[in-house]
Amino acid sequence: MEQRSLGRSGLRVSAVGLGCNNLGGRIGLEESRAVVHQALDSGITLFDVADIYGRREAHYGASEETLGALLGARRDDIVLATKFGMPMDAEGRSQGASRRYIRTAVEASLRRLRTDRIDLYQIHTPDPATPIEETLRALDDLIRDGKVLYAGCSNFPAWQVADAHHVARAAGLNGLVSCQDELSLLARGAERDLIPAMRRYGLGLLPYFPLASGVLTGKYRRDTPMPAGSRLAAWTHLRDRYLTDANWALLDRLEAVARDFGRTLTELAFGWLLAQDVVASVIAGATRPEQVAANVAAAARKLTGAERDAIAAALSA
Repeated sequence: MEQRSLGRSGLRVSAVGLGCNNLGGRIGLEESRAVVHQALDSGITLFDVADIYGRREAHYGASEETLGALLGARRDDIVLATKFGMPMDAEGRSQGASRRYIRTAVEASLRRLRTDRIDLYQIHTPDPATPIEETLRALDDLIRDGKVLYAGCSNFPAWQVADAHHVARAAGLNGLVSCQDELSLLARGAERDLIPAMRRYGLGLLPYFPLASGVLTGKYRRDTPMPAGSRLAAWTHLRDRYLTDANWALLDRLEAVARDFGRTLTELAFGWLLAQDVVASVIAGATRPEQVAANVAAAARKLTGAERDAIAAALSA
């Protein structure tokens, strides 16, 4: 598995990461064990989770608990990334990124993950109620204490990435090294402002939803019922977002590119992302070990120049 630097930091991550949001929630302990072991055996070193993942009834944190239980002696073989700041109670109250909450949240995550440190601790979403300097100082303290090695953010607009960079630099703090945001052949909003800001400030990108919730696997077909048990069958907001007339037309063009070059849609999706200079690791979830193996295989063969040009033409048509 190719290892890449996360931005300008010293942290190295595998080109494919495992998104752990299914562990302990959508799939049970034994199914989670099979997925985690397949990822380890495939050379995946980045395991990305969040404190909010794996809700069971009113209980959050199940994905962290499951991952912590399954890693065991392999903990030191991986880069462990988690996130904080989303609602963690049954009432859906925002938790935010205040110093007080961060100190509580990190201890809870460390306990659930059965570890003494978090390699990459990420602000899950912006907190408009807390000054970014307060958040950065709290994270800087955790880094100095050794409980966190690097800090990142998720779902930040470009202006907040720039603001965080300048605040950290002016205050002499450890700044953010990464952004985790949606990017795929069907969702390219990050290209407008976020990616240019990341290039300017040396941050690495961890794209989530690289397959657009399965649309870029080819399993959804126009005018065909949703596959039983699929994500889009259950989540109408994702179905309405991805399965638009414009995206169906783009999928037709991308499938033509895949046929011309003897590729699959999944290979195009991973290859296109890994060809972006800011991308460090493509985060992909899985409910079965076969999906992990397929994602790793899809990312292994890099796109040629001709393939990249054909994809670019399909995107701009």
